Amino acid sequence: KAIYTDEIWIRNGVRVNAMNKHRKYSGDIFRYCLPLCIVSPSSVLLHAELLKEVGGFDESMPVCEDYDLWLRIAKRFPFHFIEEKLIVKRGGHDDQLSRKFWGMDRWRVHALEKLLQENTLNEEQREWVVSMLVEKCRILANGYGKRGNIQDEDYYRNFAARYSDLVEGLS
Repeated sequence: KAIYTDEIWIRNGVRVNAMNKHRKYSGDIFRYCLPLCIVSPSSVLLHAELLKEVGGFDESMPVCEDYDLWLRIAKRFPFHFIEEKLIVKRGGHDDQLSRKFWGMDRWRVHALEKLLQENTLNEEQREWVVSMLVEKCRILANGYGKRGNIQDEDYYRNFAARYSDLVEGLS
């Protein structure tokens, strides 16, 4: 029901190689989607009913709405990966969303928390999501701390602490 392809990356007009963390997978890709968005929307073919079934993009999210969607799909359905580079992905331009927003992990944390609140994950998926949510909250807290933003640093440290108890309970 879900197929995606490999891609050629162009950044600031120069072809670049994807890092290993961007590696693509076939089958149950849910846990590989947790750290970052490994599925490019331009490379995907989906059955229309699948998109309807998971609710489509969350239009309330200004960024990472693709990350959110792929997680909601991958938790339930396998993806087939076609290794051929069938699209060109261009980055580095000024209007690129990832350049407009600092702390993209804020929106990934939001997507991860939504998954937990839906209460539709199996035990293993829940453990992965909670662990990733805690990791991303700690990264955000450190980033806010380096910038002297104590209020947001404390918010994400407390957020991480709240879910850290769950990680310990799951282990």
